[in-house]
Amino acid sequence: MPKSIIQYRNDFIEYCEVEKGLSPTTGKNYTRFLEQFFIWLRKNSLENLEPQNLTEDHIWQYRVWLSRLRNQTRKTSLGLNPSTQSRYLIALRGLLGYFHEKSIPCLPTEKIKLPKERRERQVKFLQLEQLEALLTSPNEKTDTGLRDRAILETLFSTGLRVAELVALDRKHLAGAKGKNDFEMSVIGKGNYPRTVYFSERALYWVKKYLETRTDDDKALFTRFKGPNDDSLRLSVRGVELLVQKYAKISGIPVLATPHTLRHSFATDLLNNGVDIRMVQEFLGHRHIGTTQVYTHVTSKRLRDIHKQFHGGNKL
Repeated sequence: MPKSIIQYRNDFIEYCEVEKGLSPTTGKNYTRFLEQFFIWLRKNSLENLEPQNLTEDHIWQYRVWLSRLRNQTRKTSLGLNPSTQSRYLIALRGLLGYFHEKSIPCLPTEKIKLPKERRERQVKFLQLEQLEALLTSPNEKTDTGLRDRAILETLFSTGLRVAELVALDRKHLAGAKGKNDFEMSVIGKGNYPRTVYFSERALYWVKKYLETRTDDDKALFTRFKGPNDDSLRLSVRGVELLVQKYAKISGIPVLATPHTLRHSFATDLLNNGVDIRMVQEFLGHRHIGTTQVYTHVTSKRLRDIHKQFHGGNKL
């Protein structure tokens, strides 16, 4: 019996995890991004639309709808920015690719065009004095403040993604006993392994936090509120909220997120002369093009150095 596009949802997610080898987190993102297309289908009474009946006009109307969709994160009347629209369209393109892989008639994937960026992607990062204000803003005399200081220091020292951070267990730090700094392997986005490094400062605060722990939960970073019959592991949202909290407390003029600390980590390395290929390894990027988003951040510094030291400027 023919199936509608929406009915292929679970089949596609399983395909991504099993045949494409994508991580569960990526699978969840695809589910979330595809849900917008399914919402659009339902709003237009197309919930029974089968893959072979999907037309270029459907795609165009969906793109128009996306461009006008209110940005729930920014709480503005403006539509979604092009990069966010692209995520939704890439997920849809992936679904069409699945149909072709399974010999299910459908539009070619190239019929889904991605919106052009209206401007160069802006990377938000913190200057060292702003970082210091943020990292030192928790009250370490409280259990919550001590945990939060350890989290902020870890994010900046390692460049971990927030999902990678909350997935850490106490056992991962077992080898750090008696050491002033520490390195460990993590499996990141796309099951791509890399080594991350805890500075002496970051490790100090993590150890100090662990000394206060009286529970037996395996998670490295735990919450203090919520149901007692569930894992105490701190959630991604919990880390996002605490970073926003301390950004306000420290008075930095940036809407900081955990990823802002990752950006700051990468920018700090580049500003100190680390080769971009090495930064790529530190961040766990599969492709160098992903890392190159940071190069324009350091271009002004390079111009200043060139102006100061290049002989041609002194002739």
